[in-house]
Parts: sequence; C-alpha cells; structure tokens
Amino acid sequence: MSVDNLRLREQQLVGLQFGDDIRFEYRAVRAGPLNYASHHDFALADVANFEAGCRAQDEGFDAVCIDTMSDSGVAALRSVLDIPVFGPGKASMLMALTLGDRFSILAMASRWKPLYKKALDELGLHHKCASVRAIEVPPDNQGLLSGKEDDVFPLLEAAARQAIESDGAEVIILGSTTMHQSHAYLAARLPVPVINPGPLSYKLAEAAMALKLRHSRVGYPRPMHPRLDMLRTMFDAAEAAGRLGQGAAPGQAPRR
Repeated sequence: MSVDNLRLREQQLVGLQFGDDIRFEYRAVRAGPLNYASHHDFALADVANFEAGCRAQDEGFDAVCIDTMSDSGVAALRSVLDIPVFGPGKASMLMALTLGDRFSILAMASRWKPLYKKALDELGLHHKCASVRAIEVPPDNQGLLSGKEDDVFPLLEAAARQAIESDGAEVIILGSTTMHQSHAYLAARLPVPVINPGPLSYKLAEAAMALKLRHSRVGYPRPMHPRLDMLRTMFDAAEAAGRLGQGAAPGQAPRR
C-alpha cells in the first residue's frame, strides 16, 4: 500500500474521540491476496495479518485491530499475544444485536458473501441476519470509494432501504472497512443504526484496555512450538519475489 492508500484507511479515525494517551499506527501487510473473494484469499489473509501483528506486543503496542471484516489473523494473533486483538467482522454482528433484533449487511459484491457466511457459521447467527445486500460494484481495496461517491452512495442507500423494508433489518452493517467513507451519508439518511466496522473495533480495543480485559487463554491457548521465525522467513521470500498482493488490507494497532 502507498502512503495515500494508508491515509484513506486512517480516515476511519475522523470524528472519533480517544484519550490523550492513545495513538494509532497503521501498517500494511507485507504480502497477501489482492482481494478477499474466495477461501484461497481467506487463507492467505490469515497468514498475512498474523505476520503483520505477531510481534506487536514486543514492539510496545497495547492492542491490535485488524482492518478487514474477514477478521483474518485474529485467532492466530490471540494465540501469541496477551494484548487485546479485535477484528471488526464478528464484533459488528454482535454489536448489531445490542441495537436491534436482526441485521443486514451491505456489500460491494456478491463474491464477498462467503466471508460473511464464515462469520455467521462460527457465531451461529444466521437466524439473526436478515440479508446480505450487494450492489455489484467492483471493490477497490486501495482507492476505496474515492471518486465514486456520487454513483456508489445512492446504490448503498437503496440496498439498505430494501434490507429494512423488505427483509426486516433493524440494523445495517457496512460489509467492509473499505466502505467507511459511506457511513456518514447512510447514517444521516436511514431510519436504523448503521455500524461502521473499523471504528467500532477501535472503540472496543480502547474499552478493553481501560477495563483490563484480555481474550481467554483457555479459548486461545499458546502454541506449543512457536514458529514465528519461519513465518518471517516466508514473508521475506514473498517480498523478494515481488511484493505479492499489494492490495491486502492493513492491520492497525492502538497504542497507549
């Protein structure tokens, strides 16, 4: 990712308030999939995000947020880190159920649907998902929605209204952190809460730090034989081979 690509991700912080002792550092993964549209991509993204954040605690960070609704790498990172690790995917679905009884997910393309199915399978929440509505616009993991607002925002609004009026959604979830630029537009026009996944994960990380909460070591046991050096070697080779997968989503880590 270029500096400009990362700045578009950093815009998720706009309008959010944090304590004076909290600052954020955004990082791109070193190698990964160009998009998150198949299980091939999910596997690569898990490894990519794991590698990007596996040494965060040693580097002095107090929490890690993964910037993709696939929650790629979250479980693996929790197995090696004692600091809070959050992904926006499952967190958004669970938060939606504190705001309403059923939710719908807005997606750029139907090819993302396996990503949501995976999370819904693991949470056992298919009965709470009213629908996944896709506008069938090719996603852009680097440029996001910049320059496409006039075309994309009305399509997202129309899909959201269908989800509310036809599917029975009481809460809307943006289906990707790459869609964050549409949040203010939709929140001002829709009659139900609209969850912006990335900022939600930041606030959950902040709350976990303040409350001194960590993931369960019973649920996420440490590896018996860590191979982080092997992981680094693998990614050194990937970078040397041409920086594969420049479009993969970055991880972010709030630091106190």
